Amino acid sequence: MPATFQSGPPLSHLTTLGVGGPAVGWVRADADTLPSVLARGREADLGLLLVGGGSNMLVADAGFPGLAVSLRDDGLETQSEGDQVQVRAGAGMEWDALVSWATQQDLAGIECLSGIPGRVGAAPMQNIGAYGQEIGESLVAVHAVDRITGETHRIPAQECELGYRTSRFKHREANRWIVTSVTLALTRGGAPALRYAELTRAARELPELTLPAVRELVLRIRARKSMVLDPSDPDARSAGSFFTNPIVSEAVAEDVRALARARGVDAEVPSWPGPNGSKLAAGWLIERAGFARGWGEGPAGLSSKHTLAIVNRGGATAANVVDVAATVRRGVRDAFGIILIPEPVFVGFEAGPDPSAVLDAAESDL
Repeated sequence: MPATFQSGPPLSHLTTLGVGGPAVGWVRADADTLPSVLARGREADLGLLLVGGGSNMLVADAGFPGLAVSLRDDGLETQSEGDQVQVRAGAGMEWDALVSWATQQDLAGIECLSGIPGRVGAAPMQNIGAYGQEIGESLVAVHAVDRITGETHRIPAQECELGYRTSRFKHREANRWIVTSVTLALTRGGAPALRYAELTRAARELPELTLPAVRELVLRIRARKSMVLDPSDPDARSAGSFFTNPIVSEAVAEDVRALARARGVDAEVPSWPGPNGSKLAAGWLIERAGFARGWGEGPAGLSSKHTLAIVNRGGATAANVVDVAATVRRGVRDAFGIILIPEPVFVGFEAGPDPSAVLDAAESDL
C-alpha cells in the first residue's frame, strides 16, 4: 500500500525535548514503501527527516522544510546456532522493548543498554552505549536503504565505522542511509556485562545475578538520573546526555588536572584510558566549571539530577535550549580548555546541521 503524506505536525510532538516547529508533511513507511516515499519526496523537491523516538534530536523553532518520516517496521526474527542467537529487529521497534525481550529470553549482549529511549533504527547510527556496553559489541549488520537509489543494502558491522557515539551513518554519510533493521548476535545464557563501577557495586546486593535483574538495576540507576522517559518527572523532558564525554590525549588530560587544582578542586579528575586517548567525564567538567544541577532560571536549564541533561521545564523553545548549551559549553571551555561536543542531531537551524556551528552562532549573541 503506498504511503500517504499527512500535514506536517509540530516536531515538538515527536521529540522527547518537546521543542521544534513543523515539518511540511509527515508519513509512516516501511522497508517496502520507503523507496516510493523517497522518489515522491525528490519529485516534490522536499528533504527528508527520519524521526524515530525523537530522543536524540533538537529541532529548530522554524521546523524542517521537508517530510518527516517514521518507520513502522517492528518485527523480530531469530536464528540460533548453539548458544549464539542472531536477532534481526525492525527499525521501528522501541529499543527498550528489544532489550526487555532479550533479557527475558536469557540472551546476553545488550542488557546494560536498558532504558535508552528511541527506536532500534537509531541505535547503530549513534552506536549507543551505557554502563560499559555498546551496541557495536553485538552488532552483526545494518540493513539500510540508500536515499539516492532506493536500494536496500546489508552493511556488515565492520564497515559501519563505529566509534564512541558515532558511525558512518551519523557523520561521513549522514544523509545517505535510512536504517530499516539491524541484526545482533546475542548469547543464550551469557553472563551480564558488569564493567561499570556503579552497576557492579549495585549488583553485589542481588540475590541472583540474572539478566532481568541486571536490567532492573540499570533502569533504577537511570531513573535516579531522570534518564528514563517518565511523563511525571519534570527532569525527563530532555534529549538525554546533551554532550559526549571528551576523549583527549594524556597531555591534555594532565592540563585539565592542573587547571582543576588551580581552581581549588581537591577531587581527582575522572578519566578512563582507551585506545584513542583518555575519556573525561563531561558532567564532572560541567559541575566544576560552575554549573550545578538544576542550573538555569528560564524555561530550559540543567536537570536537577544530572548536569549532562538539558531539560525543557515547560514552554521552552529550541532557542532556549541552544542558549543553555552554548553557555555551558563556553563555561567549560573557559575553565578547562575543553570544547564539549553536542550529542543530539540538530535539525533546521540557519547555521546548518553542525551542532558546533549552531552553538557558535548562539554564543556570539549571548
